[in-house]
Amino acid sequence: MRPFCIAGILLSALSTALADEGMWLFNNPPVRQVKEKYGFDITPEWLEHLQKSSVRFGNGGSGSFASANGLILTNHHVGSGMIEKLSTPERDLLEEGFYAKTAGEELKCPDLELNVLISIEDVTERVNAAVDPQASPEDASKQRRITIAGIEKESDEKSGLRSDVVTLYQGGAYHLYRYHRYTDVRLVFAPDVKAAAFGGDPDNFEFPRFCLDYCFFRAYENDEPAKTPDFLKWNPAGAKEGELIFTSGHPGRTNRSVTLAQLENMRDDAFPYRLEQIFRGEATMRAWSDRDLENARRAKGSITGIQNGRKALAARLNGLLDPAFMARKAESEKAMHEAFSQKDEWKKAAAAFSKIRKTKDSSKELESRLRMFEGGDAFGTQLFGIARALLRAGDQRVMEDKMRLPEFQEKERVSLELDLFSDEPVYKNFEVVKMTNALTFLCVKLGATDPLVKKILAGKSPADRATELVMGTGLEDVALRKKLYEGGKDAVAQAQDPMIGLARLVDDEALRLRQEGEAAAEVIEQAHQSIAKARFALQGDSTYPDATFSLRISYGTVKGYEDEGVTIPAQTTFGGMQKRHDGQGKVAPFDFSSEWEARSSSLDSDAPLNFVSTNDITGGNSGSPVVNQRGELIGLVFDTNAPGLVSDFAYTDVKGRCVSVHPAGIIESLKKIYQADRVIAELSL
Repeated sequence: MRPFCIAGILLSALSTALADEGMWLFNNPPVRQVKEKYGFDITPEWLEHLQKSSVRFGNGGSGSFASANGLILTNHHVGSGMIEKLSTPERDLLEEGFYAKTAGEELKCPDLELNVLISIEDVTERVNAAVDPQASPEDASKQRRITIAGIEKESDEKSGLRSDVVTLYQGGAYHLYRYHRYTDVRLVFAPDVKAAAFGGDPDNFEFPRFCLDYCFFRAYENDEPAKTPDFLKWNPAGAKEGELIFTSGHPGRTNRSVTLAQLENMRDDAFPYRLEQIFRGEATMRAWSDRDLENARRAKGSITGIQNGRKALAARLNGLLDPAFMARKAESEKAMHEAFSQKDEWKKAAAAFSKIRKTKDSSKELESRLRMFEGGDAFGTQLFGIARALLRAGDQRVMEDKMRLPEFQEKERVSLELDLFSDEPVYKNFEVVKMTNALTFLCVKLGATDPLVKKILAGKSPADRATELVMGTGLEDVALRKKLYEGGKDAVAQAQDPMIGLARLVDDEALRLRQEGEAAAEVIEQAHQSIAKARFALQGDSTYPDATFSLRISYGTVKGYEDEGVTIPAQTTFGGMQKRHDGQGKVAPFDFSSEWEARSSSLDSDAPLNFVSTNDITGGNSGSPVVNQRGELIGLVFDTNAPGLVSDFAYTDVKGRCVSVHPAGIIESLKKIYQADRVIAELSL
């Protein structure tokens, strides 16, 4: 067979970018694709400005600078965790909303880190050269980890920037990302949750939508608003239907280039496991929340998050249960395997598929225990996470930096201490409920007679053991955490805290499982490297890698869609929101706050509120700015619709849509409902 014929088979089998598909790297943007389809030139200057205007939220989300003085726009649901932490029993900022009328009223977040991407460097050759091809998976994983740690430390010391080596193309490439880090972040404005999450769980992942899912923070340096010359100017007119637009954000994870065996593992094991855990957690927290108004306030954010996860995961599982989709994946993989087998230099890639399947099949029991003990699913409380962090910090800090676990290396110290010393409130009665549920789940999945499970329960029921551990620990006290952390290994060893005792009890097994898991992951990563080399030989790196919570750009157009014969317009309005409110009997989650009710008559009913587009996004893109060809902000990503949830595995623009808040809707509410004049003035509107 001639080489071009092999290429023809492969190019038809490989997942190449179609339509407006792609979460593209900023150092490999879709310049050609956009130029050919839309006639627009993505220039280096345009791209750099967008890059440095984009913000990554450490708690999982995106945002953008909205002024030269560190003002940041993101979603209310991205900021809701911080808003909840800043609330008190006397002042529920989720329910009431928040507006700092002066700089002095801006509220400092207890543990929020923001990152802005400054530069990217390809370090693939350096990483791969350090791994001995003949090494065992365990040794190869260690060699790769040590090399990456060295690269990150060297960059951190030279540049003073947060430096992360990001794995791309499932191990086909490694890029060093350098970020400017902000750890002093303050809340400026948030609407009330009834407006931000109008429609609640029933409307989640649906369209039409009517949500004002936005809020504002500010980055500070040296106790002063940060100077941010790269920021996005707003265009209240937004974009017209059919207009080319872009998103810039940090999509968390996709699985478009994984193998059939990996998808089958998700379908048959990982996703059902996680859904079972979610359903149990949601029911438990809901029951506790319904018992008391203060319980409801404390659990609100957790319940909203778990509902969102449940709905998204169920949709993704439904996609994997589609026989037609899995058949297409199998056919594509078969074609790739046959094509790779035609050339000697690609035969290693051909063998990679069976290697991945064998590894996944042999790792099922490992993965179950790994989730429980190293992943922490067995414990369910932030207090256990604190105990483990203190225990391991003491053990790890006596090691050479490159030999430590990545999360305890020097470059992560700022982030570690920000989390560990957070003064967010710890509600012990809620922690008991969550830990009881987790320990019960542990017994269900591994069996109450499992030797380690028996040691964890110590002869007690899950409820009694959780109560003993949570009520007996003192780790809710930040001063105690600092004392133990600063005292190091000896101080932690002498502590008589029961939660630290639990962390110590399971740590040897957890670390052993982690090492085995990393060895299995190394086998899969090396297999994907072989596949990637064969793909690069044909395509170069003209395709985009799976999402990795690193900055990406996507493009698309404002566009409605057809659903069961009904035309769904691309845009909604305040008038539509009022109609939805009235049509649902004005009851939760379709009700308004008293402030909204008092002032809503002043709203322009025709002002746009939400809109949809064909941009390729996934979880982590929440809060991403949407910009036009002039680089002006014309939207704020906050969701996808239900048909778009399969984007984890494949892009579709038939019905799948990115859902965004329109800037006109934000401005209308700021002016007429919340009267946030200071924010309006800073936006120069």
